[in-house]
Amino acid sequence: MLSNFNNSQEILEVAQKELLYEKLLLQIKKDFELANAGLKFNMDIEPDKLKSILHEKIYFLMLEKFQEYLNLLYVVDIPESAVKEIQATDVVDVSAEVCFLLLKREWQKVWFKNKYAS
Repeated sequence: MLSNFNNSQEILEVAQKELLYEKLLLQIKKDFELANAGLKFNMDIEPDKLKSILHEKIYFLMLEKFQEYLNLLYVVDIPESAVKEIQATDVVDVSAEVCFLLLKREWQKVWFKNKYAS
């Protein structure tokens, strides 16, 4: 079920409810590796911890490895227009919003693959 999510927690709850949380984790790992911004976590990670790790990694990439951050946005397919619409001015808040956009896009990928798999 795709819907208009209000925050990252809602996405993760729906992924768990639809039994697609593990596939979401695999998609996130895959895209971070493709962007050369490896992200390490166990497959039994709790949603709150995942959200925290993603937020920290995005924050780090924005400040320390901006090229990898841009690669990540490209690989995940987050539109530039969506990033420009972020109203926050603090890097912590911006990285939280980017984390939400990333989770939302990754969820779309997983949901569509699951729905239309033959």
